[in-house]
Amino acid sequence: MKTENLYTGEKIPKIGFGTWRIGGESLPDPASDSKSLAALRSALELGYTHFDTAEIYAGGHTEELLGRVIQELGVNRKSLFIASKVWQNHLKYDEILCSCDNSLRRLGMGYLDLYLIHWPLAEMNMKEVCRGLNRLVKDNKVRYVGVSNFNVALMKQMQDCLESPLVTNQVPYGLTDRTYVDNKVLEYCRKNKILLTAYSPVKDSKKLLTQTLRDIAAEHKATPYQIAIAWIVQQPGVITIPMSFNVRHQTENLAAQNIVLSPAEMERLTLQS
Repeated sequence: MKTENLYTGEKIPKIGFGTWRIGGESLPDPASDSKSLAALRSALELGYTHFDTAEIYAGGHTEELLGRVIQELGVNRKSLFIASKVWQNHLKYDEILCSCDNSLRRLGMGYLDLYLIHWPLAEMNMKEVCRGLNRLVKDNKVRYVGVSNFNVALMKQMQDCLESPLVTNQVPYGLTDRTYVDNKVLEYCRKNKILLTAYSPVKDSKKLLTQTLRDIAAEHKATPYQIAIAWIVQQPGVITIPMSFNVRHQTENLAAQNIVLSPAEMERLTLQS
């Protein structure tokens, strides 16, 4: 398993498992539970250990299902790296503490490995937000803190009031989305030893499936989607959290870490869009 190092020296997998749409989207969808539970079971059985979720996913139901499967399979909690996120309408001190407690209750866990601010809010009080996160770390409910969808200016503001290092910024990133390259977030993260976690790594199939990508995939006897993921994880300081309900696709996504692209192939892919 390819990994990146956190500031403590702890290793985090290059490829994790996202859980958006597990158990529903914005609201719980009990009718999809069987499909969702099967997807989580197969991901755990295939060897995924980093799972990313959020309180807003299916109104908290996603966390419930993830916790349920982990308990049913008897997976050692210490072998997993579990991340969750607090939504933007809970960015006050007491609400952050309450949101974390609720996530832990739904997951059936005593702590989160990573807790992130899901989306920034224009009127949020950054010092109050940091005070809440600092409290969670002190209380051993959260091991690491991070953010999602933050620009460089907001990252700097948060770093100024956090008592522990910011370990990641989770953003959309891939061959079809370079927004967080253009706004200098990736550059800032690398300079400051902050991991960039790429979500939606293979979105927009029509734009993604270029002839260049298809040609390189054929050379490696891989799928174009595997090459798109390999392009991400081969970059230093970058990890990703693809998601699929399909066992074959889960397997292929995880196997993408074993594909070694040449410098020339990396450049061809980078320059194609």
